[in-house]
Amino acid sequence: MVKANHQSTHVPTASPLLLPFLAVLAGATAMGISPIFVRLAEVGPLTSAFWRVALALPIIALWARAERNHQEAEQDNAPQWSPATFVAGAVFAGDLICWHLAIMHTTIANATFLATMAPVWVLLMSGLVLKEHVTLRMWASLGLCLAGAAALTGSSFSANPEHLFGDAFGILTSVFFGSYFLAMRAARTSGIGSGLLMFRSSLITAALLFIAAWLMEGDFLPDTVKGLSALIAIALLSHAGGQGLLAYALGHLSAAYSSLVIFLEAVVAAGVAWIILSETLTLLQIAGGAIILIAVLQARPNR
Repeated sequence: MVKANHQSTHVPTASPLLLPFLAVLAGATAMGISPIFVRLAEVGPLTSAFWRVALALPIIALWARAERNHQEAEQDNAPQWSPATFVAGAVFAGDLICWHLAIMHTTIANATFLATMAPVWVLLMSGLVLKEHVTLRMWASLGLCLAGAAALTGSSFSANPEHLFGDAFGILTSVFFGSYFLAMRAARTSGIGSGLLMFRSSLITAALLFIAAWLMEGDFLPDTVKGLSALIAIALLSHAGGQGLLAYALGHLSAAYSSLVIFLEAVVAAGVAWIILSETLTLLQIAGGAIILIAVLQARPNR
């Protein structure tokens, strides 16, 4: 009688970093759409920033509650209202204020390119603030991403003196957004769930944005359904979707690598402008987008 040879069959499993990798890609895509909705919102830039966060809070609250019910034991042991949570909410309010002002006072190309400088600050500060090692491969990818972003937006980028006000806010956006990455990564490594972290930091962000919008603009409601639809879209897609996916990914990926993926915002913004605003894409811009994609992929974690 022939004895059956029972050999263990190894079934390959997906990398534990695959889902966070896809999440940060999707998050960058969702956030890259936001400039279009800011232009269509029919309210001031600070007011649209407030509604972007405030209208997303009910969805984020449901996410946090579902997360807590699913991982009740772990969530109860998570730190409550850590300093990093307050910092994340505060610097993201600064990021949105500067980002929306940049969008309204300079070209979308200028605002997007200057805002994507955030990874420079993240890579410079990761070792000092988070004690996370930044590899030579990440620095090389940063150089490629900067070159790709310059090619992607270079033909549309303008050094018009009339845009200096908006360009300055674009640079400040990169500083605040880089700080947001560091703060969110610090909070996530302390054990708090992504949904609860997003909800708490968004409460702080919304409160600060409400004060800024009330003091500087005061008119909180759009004039038409079109403007209201734009506000709802930016809340659901860019904040609950984009920022939420980023918060999840930062629990698994380093701040340095996650920030590099944000260069894809420039690629998405160019694609949306091409589709919706009928802006032409040159061969140089297409090449720049391809360079960014290659750089992001080659810097991804080994696993």
